[in-house]
Amino acid sequence: MADTLTPDVPLTEHRFPCDACGSDLRYAPEAGQLVCDHCGNTQPIEGTGFHLSPIAELDLAAGLRADLAPDQMEETRVTTCPNCAAQVEFKDGKHATECPFCATPLVIDAGTNRQIRPRAVLPFALTEDAARDAMTDWLGRLWFAPNGLQEYARKGRRMQGIYVPYWTFDADTRSRYTGERGTVYYVTQTVVRDGKRVQQQVQKIRWRPASGRIARFFDDVLVLASRSLPKKYTDALEPWDLSALEPYAPEYLAGFRAEAYAVPLEDGFREARAHMDRVIERDVKFDIGGDRQRVHSIDTDLSDLTFKHILLPVWLAAYKYRGKTYRFVVNGRTGRVQGERPFSAIKITIAVILGAIAAGIIGYLAAQQ
Repeated sequence: MADTLTPDVPLTEHRFPCDACGSDLRYAPEAGQLVCDHCGNTQPIEGTGFHLSPIAELDLAAGLRADLAPDQMEETRVTTCPNCAAQVEFKDGKHATECPFCATPLVIDAGTNRQIRPRAVLPFALTEDAARDAMTDWLGRLWFAPNGLQEYARKGRRMQGIYVPYWTFDADTRSRYTGERGTVYYVTQTVVRDGKRVQQQVQKIRWRPASGRIARFFDDVLVLASRSLPKKYTDALEPWDLSALEPYAPEYLAGFRAEAYAVPLEDGFREARAHMDRVIERDVKFDIGGDRQRVHSIDTDLSDLTFKHILLPVWLAAYKYRGKTYRFVVNGRTGRVQGERPFSAIKITIAVILGAIAAGIIGYLAAQQ
């Protein structure tokens, strides 16, 4: 979906100078507005809060044809991390940085990329300190985690506030199906058991043909558009309160990083369609009813297909401890934490020894009795 453009294409800079002292403003989650760390000046973000209408969706067919309106596209400077494949976006004229996902040094490639502009953003609600507290509390509940890593994480490098790209898809579906409805019943049979004739109940299923029609509207099927973090971690950060999405404004990115999407729109819709098909099959089984169901065919028509590109807030920490990198992600709204689960060999050894001693004591007492 991304086209390489000539290097002279103008870039959108997400810098907002303070009107009091000229320093750069940053978005402060605790205040919900732009704040100057130099002089303390604040600046509200226009158009936030209550919306008279929902955030408009974009036509999926037009997106797949790369035929969106010019104001729905943007030019970004993006490079791919050679270590974790993150699509790291460069802002403010920088040419070198560090990958926020794995701490690999990066240098910007030549040129820019043309991508679909974000339609909405879910602003950060947690500060870095609150996210760090959530992470250290989570590590503290992992008994087998090395104490050194917990202490290093508590006092270690700064966490990165990153807006992670997602796709959302809407679709109106109408499905026709054929299958069978099974009704469970029991019959009494006589069998020989230990030389004696006994009676027992045997389960049977009576199958009857079934067919019908169902309909479902899918709203905001969420698909991760990043390849830099394991999907099992980002999925575990759900649920996201998408009702709190704000129309995209670059002010929300002031002081944070944003990852460009690496999953093309077509691939994202393919994943969303697979999710829809699973839900539709579940609906079909519910519609068939009975005790058991067999589904032979499902023919689904889709209409009103729309999508949008959104950014969701994640606090990220990547620590190198004793030669190994550990990554932790924190939901920037709820404080939910996921990440690599580190293990302390010493703690595991102690646990095994204590378990063996406990088993020996129990065995001894049982033998004495």
